[in-house]
This record gives sequence, structure tokens and C-alpha cells, in this order.
Amino acid sequence: MLIYVEYITERLLYTLDFVFSERKIGYEITNDGIHFMSALGNKLNYSTREFDNCLQLVPASILFEETLFKGQINRAVFHQQECLRFDEHTDPFASIFYILSRMEEYDSIHTDHFHRYEAKASVLTKNNWLKQPICEIWCLDIISFLEENWKISLNPRALRYGFQPTFDIDNTFAYAHKNTFRNKLALLKDIVYQRKSRRLDRQKVRKGLMTDPYDTFDWIEEIAKHFADTKIFWLLGNYSKLDKNISYLNEAQQLKIKQLAKVAEIGMHASSQTQNSAQQLQIEIGRLEKITGYKPNSNRQHFLLMQLPQTYQMLVQNGITHDYTMGYAETTGFRAGTARCFKWFDLTKNEVTPLHIHPFAYMDGTLLEYLQFSPEQAIQEIEMLHAQVQQYGGVFSFLWHNETISGYQHWAAYQEVFKATLRLGN
Repeated sequence: MLIYVEYITERLLYTLDFVFSERKIGYEITNDGIHFMSALGNKLNYSTREFDNCLQLVPASILFEETLFKGQINRAVFHQQECLRFDEHTDPFASIFYILSRMEEYDSIHTDHFHRYEAKASVLTKNNWLKQPICEIWCLDIISFLEENWKISLNPRALRYGFQPTFDIDNTFAYAHKNTFRNKLALLKDIVYQRKSRRLDRQKVRKGLMTDPYDTFDWIEEIAKHFADTKIFWLLGNYSKLDKNISYLNEAQQLKIKQLAKVAEIGMHASSQTQNSAQQLQIEIGRLEKITGYKPNSNRQHFLLMQLPQTYQMLVQNGITHDYTMGYAETTGFRAGTARCFKWFDLTKNEVTPLHIHPFAYMDGTLLEYLQFSPEQAIQEIEMLHAQVQQYGGVFSFLWHNETISGYQHWAAYQEVFKATLRLGN
């Protein structure tokens, strides 16, 4: 097909690539009106200019500007699906770019106490689209629109489906290998809050009478052997209010990292202190590199602490090429409207970056601690999200922790939720 536009922009190229390229649909772009008029075959006029005997889609301005869209956003039917309406223009291409680029998150005041963008502020939540990979649905609606008007089949290739367990290692051990000060302080808290079972378990672990409950690494190793795309993110930041793992110098910690590095990629779990410090991120990258022997190129922010564009710009500056933070803590769903990997578009520079974004569909703590789902409700939610990825393509990526899969204490009933997820991948 030949697509006419008045201006060829980076935003336009990025969006058309997302819609057509991975589906192996060939297209050309031109801003030469004479060439467009004289060309034969299937033609789409994506402009306000008028041509005879030609399919036209009048665009919103968003793909042809270099600023953030500040106008009115509503919803309207494009072909068979509702998409976004920018001012007075219903435009699925612009809708895809708006969601995929996360434009609504730039300079947003809708943040929680961790300064994270809130899901409830998203246009996807407001329109009840968050639980669907809506950008893929819009892609298919565009293709259907073209096929029906041209009375042809574009033979789009189905997107590849993938299954990806991911693990964040925030606390390598519950009780073992903690220094004397931390152990005594924790013991005092157990006494004050009358946590008798924890106090007894702590003593058993310290005496070697019980395996540390968070030591689920043999199981994670077996999972990684079974699911080749498994990713593990390890917190190696300095001890702070939000970062409570044991020291990166701890020998037992290093042994666990080396154990899993044999079967899965170990990525950065950038600490809360990296949020405003590229230097701290560089330090933590160096720590992991020294342990594994290779420089990590993937990352997930601890506590999902991310602000756009600053966090992603910092990752790019430090050579990180894959980030797995794209998801919400407070709810499940598809934050960027897709389950497939895509490159981050930096709106402040209006350019595609080398940073690949890998969205996840749900996190363990979201289901139990935020949504307070029963195990049955959690499994139902997971199966619904998984079905969406199976239908529209992409990777069903999900986030657990070494301590949450242990079934220890309040996670006891949720071990079956984790097992039920794994069964979906078999």
C-alpha cells in the first residue's frame, strides 16, 4: 500500500512500524502529491488534503507535532472499534501513539505517595480498556478498515505469543545471613508485635534447624530451565527505607546470584536511590557485573519507581537496553496497551531510543495486597489476562518474588495462584 502524508515525522514512522511491520504488511510512505495521484494500487490518504478516488483518513495532529497533546480527548467509533478522539478527529493511529508513548504520564500530577503514575488517571482505565491490549485491537481495526474498503486481504501475520515468568529478589533471605544488628532489631520487633511464629522460625534458621523460608532459589532454577525466557532482577542497592536486602558483598548472596546466572539472565533491580541518581545506578550495575562476570543490559525499578522521561533517559545513559517496569502496582492490565516488546519513544527529543520496553500483565502483590483477591479471584483474573495475550499476541509476562512463591505466612494460600499461572505456560 502507499500512504500519503503531508509531513513525514519520527512519530508517524514509529506508529506505522508498530501497526504494520511485525505483522509483515508492506507499505510505503510519500509526501509527494503528484507521485501519490499517479501511483496504482491500494492507496491511503492520511492527510487533510483531498484526492480523487482514494481512501482517506483525516488525521489528528498528534503524529505531526513535537509537543505533548493538551487538547480534549474523548472516545468515538472508528471502524468497528472505539478509539480516542483528539479534539474533533477520531484517529486510531494517533490513539496508538498516545498510549504507546505514555504521553499522558509526562509531567502528570496524578501520582501516589511514591510519585508513581496512578492507573486510575489513565485514559485506559477511564474507558475500561486497561484489561485489554487495546493498541493491538486498534491495529486490527485499522487493518480491517483497509481490507473492507479495498476489498482485499492484507494477510497480516499473527503476533508471536510468549510466556515469561519474572522474579524480583528484594530480600534474598528472611532470617539467614543478616548481620547481628539487623537480627537483634528484628527480634525486638517480633517481641513488641508479638510475632511468636516469626521469632521461633528466626531462631531455627539461625541455628541451622530450618531452611530460610525465602530460599526458593532451587525452585526458581527449575522454572528457568523449563521456561527459557525467565528473567530475574536482583536488588543490590545500599540499605535504606525501601531497600532492605543484605549487602551485595555477602558471600551467600553472591552464591545465589551465581547459581541462577547459570540458567537465566540476571538483570538490575535498580534501588529506590537510583530514581534521581544516574551515578547510583552505575554503581549498582558495577556490583552486579562483578558478581556475574557480565554487564547487565536489563532492568526493573524497585517498587516500580518510574517517572517519565527521567527514569528511562537515565537507563539509556547507562547502557540499559531492556526495561521490565511497565506495569502498575495497584492494578493489573496493560499499561502501554500492548503485551509485546516495543522501543521507547522519548517525547522530549521526539526520537526512538534503543531502550526496549517489556510490559508485564500482573504482579503478585497487586492481587493480594492491593486488590485483596482470594486465590480463586486471583486465578480468574490471571486466566482472563492470559487469554487476552493468547488472542492478540505478545508475551504473557508476570512478576513474583522469591519470598511470595514460598507460601510463607500470609502468602500460604497464594502458592497455588503461582502454580496455576505456571500451568498456563505448559
